[in-house]
Amino acid sequence: MNRTYTNKLGTIDRKWHVVDAAGIPVGRLAGQVAQILRGKHKPTFEYNQDCGDFVVIINADKVVLTGRKGDELIYWHTGWPGGLRNVSKGKLLEENPVKLVEKAVWGMLPKTKLGKSIFSKLKVYAGEEHPHAAQNPQPLNIKKD
Repeated sequence: MNRTYTNKLGTIDRKWHVVDAAGIPVGRLAGQVAQILRGKHKPTFEYNQDCGDFVVIINADKVVLTGRKGDELIYWHTGWPGGLRNVSKGKLLEENPVKLVEKAVWGMLPKTKLGKSIFSKLKVYAGEEHPHAAQNPQPLNIKKD
């Protein structure tokens, strides 16, 4: 009789990937990175477990907003009366590109405790340098089209 395989927490093999975001559209980058973070690229993927890999994104300041997405607004609420805030994606790319990439990836992950633990494996940096060289991250190619 065959039994269904279930991942054990200690047996999940996590790898480190580094992505150069220069010239890649934000949405395409976020979608493919979210799949790596969740572990959907592995044959041992399970919806109820965090079995994904770590991802380091460099050059977040060189991502591309296609079309008129630079004019689109991102909304959030502070929780206080009258606390609705917004900022355009173009302005956010100029001021804080790391936050723009993080919000795009977070939008493609589940909004649960599992989603928060998955999101914690994402590291985003605006420039070329990152402090994760000791983990020996492997380059990950993102398809541009």
